[in-house]
Amino acid sequence: MRLLARFHIWLSWLIAAPLLLWTISGLVMAAKPVEETRGDSYRKTAQERPLPPGWLAAQLIEGEDRPVEMRTRMQGNSVVTSAIYSDGKIERYFARSGEPVPEIDMAAARTIVAMHIKGGDRIDSVTFYDGKNPPSDLRRAIPVWQVTLADGTHVYVGRESGAIEAIRTRWWRIYDTFRGLHIMDVQTREDSINAVLVAITALTLLMVLLGAPLLFRRHRVSKTAPATAERTHDGAEA
Repeated sequence: MRLLARFHIWLSWLIAAPLLLWTISGLVMAAKPVEETRGDSYRKTAQERPLPPGWLAAQLIEGEDRPVEMRTRMQGNSVVTSAIYSDGKIERYFARSGEPVPEIDMAAARTIVAMHIKGGDRIDSVTFYDGKNPPSDLRRAIPVWQVTLADGTHVYVGRESGAIEAIRTRWWRIYDTFRGLHIMDVQTREDSINAVLVAITALTLLMVLLGAPLLFRRHRVSKTAPATAERTHDGAEA
């Protein structure tokens, strides 16, 4: 029992910091609803506009490499067909004329954010990322415009897709940092099964298994303690 208690105490000291970190990071992650963390509340509710009659989703795109997905929808007053390829590349065409849709520039990115995001008319800065070195809070290798709102929220507009690819609030960035600590992956923050996490979990399980027999030892001591005290008391009276 003494040997078990000694190992139990040493393991407790060894994993105390990770366990405390798990608890704190888990509390932070659960502090707000996931919809608020994702920034869904920033999106304006817009009614879907039906396509004009007679338009088909795939009638314009030609080439050797066929797209894996075709989407046709209303964008502003135009019907736009998007061809999405297996490598992630997106090509957009005006469905009426077949002309390519120009890539989204800074002015267009600002307009898209103002149209679809609450508070999108209050913009602090706009920065372009070519996809080779994506922002730390996006981590997607696609060309995007990072539109920073007055409250610090980052809205990412795809240069090729013309869509809002992600919304990253200040709270999301805090959440993402603690999520990386919670799963012990501060680099990509995606690998929830890594060597460090598995090792600490295994040590935690070992600590619990070593501590379980100590519960019975403490229980026996607590039962015999009153009898010992009674004998001492009787001896004192005699």
